[in-house]
Amino acid sequence: MTEPYLQRLQHCLQQPSPNLAEAALILALTEYPELDIAYYLRRLDELAAQVKQLVYPDSPAVERLYALNQVLFAEQGFTGNQEDYYNPHNSFLNEVLDTRCGIPITLSIIYLEVGRRVGLALEGISFPGHFLVKLAVEDGEIILDPFINGISLDEDELFQRLRSNYGNTADTELLMLLLQPASVEDILVRLLRNLKAIYMQTQQDEKILVVLNQLLVIAPELAETWRDRGLLYEQLECFHSATQDLQHYLQLKPDAEDISLIESRLLAVQEQVTYLH
Repeated sequence: MTEPYLQRLQHCLQQPSPNLAEAALILALTEYPELDIAYYLRRLDELAAQVKQLVYPDSPAVERLYALNQVLFAEQGFTGNQEDYYNPHNSFLNEVLDTRCGIPITLSIIYLEVGRRVGLALEGISFPGHFLVKLAVEDGEIILDPFINGISLDEDELFQRLRSNYGNTADTELLMLLLQPASVEDILVRLLRNLKAIYMQTQQDEKILVVLNQLLVIAPELAETWRDRGLLYEQLECFHSATQDLQHYLQLKPDAEDISLIESRLLAVQEQVTYLH
């Protein structure tokens, strides 16, 4: 049976315009079962109200953007957690709203959500290494980094960041491709992949399983998630579930590079299922 919070997440994502902040807070229910989601959504409303006090209803987008940065970073003190970057609390939106300290993806979610409430058509960007935000304006796009006080980045700075991941193969075509807007699902997947990596570093299998379950609600088409959960189920000696997941992975990706390895693992868990019965 599907966990109630996963059903709630699924319902949220099935809406015509899924609420990113609500979905991110639903993800946090696994860590904070008593979390008052409505309270934190009101916190975002309150931040937006402070931004609106600094501008007129018909103020240009750039002025509203400046006011957004003023409230979030100068007045409220939201900042990137440079000292404890890999603390899992940085990945939970309620914690970041409470501490005003987070990582690029969670600070960007706050930036997007408060910006949306003041009429800014901001979009998230799943840029390599560091999640960013952009705003379309009359003469192009402004690329912003909520991890560093909402600073704007020019093309040279973007290429510099890109080359740290792609080396000299980075070109304008690749940059334009990587500046495409991310969907709500894309953003949540990136958030959870960050969290999964942290839990893998600390070998917290039960929490990894929770994250994988969430990922499969958000993006069931991602074959690698089925594989990872199947291998984790094998490790946890849940052999029937491991069989189902590994079989599903091979169905979704029959030409996978690791097909020989996964077929051998599948055979091993099927033997365990037979043995136990």
